[in-house]
Formats: sequence, structure tokens, C-alpha cells
Amino acid sequence: MLRHEFQPGKLVAGTFLTLAGIIYAGDAGGLWETPWFAVIPAVVIGLFLAGTTAIVTRSLRRRRRARHAEPAGVPTETRE
Repeated sequence: MLRHEFQPGKLVAGTFLTLAGIIYAGDAGGLWETPWFAVIPAVVIGLFLAGTTAIVTRSLRRRRRARHAEPAGVPTETRE
């Protein structure tokens, strides 16, 4: 199985959208009464947090790559 890069922004978005689905499922199942507009703030906040998380993750990965990259102009192997 190929490994892939962990993306915490997608995890945050999925968590909040799953929460919205659970809220509507509980309302449809008769467990509680949910107003139609109650899920909108949860989804908007979740998408905002997911975007913020993705931006922070991207900047940290760029910084780490730049720090570990080889300096330009330095040969990787020497020939004799």
C-alpha cells in the first residue's frame, strides 16, 4: 500500500461535516429537535478551522523542506 501525506485540514473538515450529519440524523430519527439553521454555524466554523489548519500545515512543511534542502551550488558528488 502506498503511503500518503497526512492532511490534518481534511481531518478537521471531515470531523465537522460528520458532526453536522449526526445532528441531522438525530433530528430525523426523532431523538431531538434541531432547527434548520443550527448546523450552519458548525459547518462554517469547521471549514474555517480546516482552512486554517491546512495553511499552518503547508507553511510548516515548506519551512521544514527549505531547512533540509541542500544549498544551491554545492555539488552532491565530487568527481576526480
